[in-house]
Amino acid sequence: MLSVLRVHLPSDIPIVGCELTPYVLLRRPDKTVTTDDVPEAAPLDGHFLRYKWYRVQSDKKVAVCSIHPSEQATLQCLGCLKVKVPVAKSYHCTPKCFSDAWQHHRVLHDRAASSGNENGNEEEELFGRFNNSGSGSITTTLSSSASSASLTNGSAPVYPAAITQRSGGETWFEVGRSKTYTPTADDIGHVLKFECAVVDAETKLTVGHASTLLTSRVIPAPLPSPRRMIHVEGMGHLDADARLTSTGTFTVLSYNILSDSYASNDLYNYCPSWALSWPYRRQNLLREIVVYRADIICLQEVQSDHYEEFFSPELDKHGYYGLYKRKTNEVYSGNIYTIDGCATFFRRDRFSHVKKYEVEFNKAAQSLTDAVIPTTQKKTALNRLVKDNVALIVVLEAKANQPVDNPGKRQLLCVANTHVNVHHDLKDVKLWQVHTLLKGLEKIAASADIPMLVCGDFNSVPGSAPHALLAMGKVDPSHPDLAVDPLNILRPHSKLVHQLPLVSAYSSFARTVGLGFEQHKQRLDNVTNEPLFTNVTRDFIGSLDYIFYTADSLVVESLLELLDEESLRKDTALPSPEWSSDHIALLAEFRCCKNRSRR
Repeated sequence: MLSVLRVHLPSDIPIVGCELTPYVLLRRPDKTVTTDDVPEAAPLDGHFLRYKWYRVQSDKKVAVCSIHPSEQATLQCLGCLKVKVPVAKSYHCTPKCFSDAWQHHRVLHDRAASSGNENGNEEEELFGRFNNSGSGSITTTLSSSASSASLTNGSAPVYPAAITQRSGGETWFEVGRSKTYTPTADDIGHVLKFECAVVDAETKLTVGHASTLLTSRVIPAPLPSPRRMIHVEGMGHLDADARLTSTGTFTVLSYNILSDSYASNDLYNYCPSWALSWPYRRQNLLREIVVYRADIICLQEVQSDHYEEFFSPELDKHGYYGLYKRKTNEVYSGNIYTIDGCATFFRRDRFSHVKKYEVEFNKAAQSLTDAVIPTTQKKTALNRLVKDNVALIVVLEAKANQPVDNPGKRQLLCVANTHVNVHHDLKDVKLWQVHTLLKGLEKIAASADIPMLVCGDFNSVPGSAPHALLAMGKVDPSHPDLAVDPLNILRPHSKLVHQLPLVSAYSSFARTVGLGFEQHKQRLDNVTNEPLFTNVTRDFIGSLDYIFYTADSLVVESLLELLDEESLRKDTALPSPEWSSDHIALLAEFRCCKNRSRR
């Protein structure tokens, strides 16, 4: 007979908005072991599995700490309530917790007081903040009646919560009838119970004892402080609605989201396991991406299965059309669906897709070795050059109903999205990949008068040879990176040039005057004018991500403010419960301008 051997959850801590799907190990009637589901519609040997979820609700509502969300809060900051900081941010588990967090916490007060909580409602909705209603007292003895709202978790129709057990001031409410359950705001601070039972298909009666498990208390999704768009000409905070309706402008987001296949507990052991789990990170990443409301989104490290099953359908709901290029897999052994790649999305109401180019650096490596590498060195050359990286180039056209500067003229835009090789020792390969991409973009530029954007994770710090090639159009022959060239693929050095007038969007902060921009300039490298960091781990902090644009056809209007150490909570690396990638997102607003002569 069908029997349940084991049930457990991948993560011990349930988070609002993140699916909970228990692992259920079964023994079939033939004694084989499986994790396959046995639904009522397809019983096995006259039996199927029935699932139920319950919430234990006590007479008192429980608030959770904003710093340590797995801990129950005992303190609430009255200052937060006065300046209307989201209530969830006001809770702390101990006086020491509050004291240690004060430097960062004070920033929330200052920012809320100065902005009058501007866009607060919108941000709370889009980031998924949950308002734990409180009385404003320091000690969180918050009372709340048990919720009896109708529920929609599970495959069954909407049904009222059912009291199943009452003991010691606690009541169990049924909240779901499927294997997967997504905690809601009503669950915050409460324990959940999962029940799996074998049921006779004919009598619908439970056979034997049900297998159960209890979760930790449900916590709200920890969320970062909102980042504002800053107008680079000194006009301060640009309102999001104004940005969307501003004539002739569009926004571009570039973000390495950290593939789940790379997000190992060993590599990121400083991040809580529940915050590193993909069910949590994908929801947190989606909330962040959606709140930026970019017209064009360039994502890197997007797994094939995650693109197909999550990002493409979810962003489609928000009006985006997506294109994807998976890394080639000549050097990869394993599940093809976990290979990551580059995904580019654009708003369907703003742009239409004209053309797509796929750059496979492995193919370019093969062509290069066939042309210039001696036969005896070809295998060695390919081992060094074949690194699986790709670029996705998309040509878009502004919709006819969009405001443009030159009515009657097709408004085309070329967007390149890439992820350059990561290995520090392969400086020649990084530079060769960037040069190969730029040569391809030059061919497109030669065939059409078209503005260009080059976005991505270049795995190259400011001042490196790849960055110099992008930003300056050439590489100084004395650059130390050129000393690493065992295959002589970078010679002659005079060929390391391009004619695209590329400028880094975030260097615009350095060119902007005004008292309000000093704090932003302090977050730039004073030599290259690039951000001090876009990637933060325990082992590395620096800039690897860029948005370049052709300065003869585009002008930067505004930029998403850079993070500082206080925003990241000093001494905390990424990813974290608040930020779900080890990179930070870059977002720039552009305006088309009349073409000037190319350099």
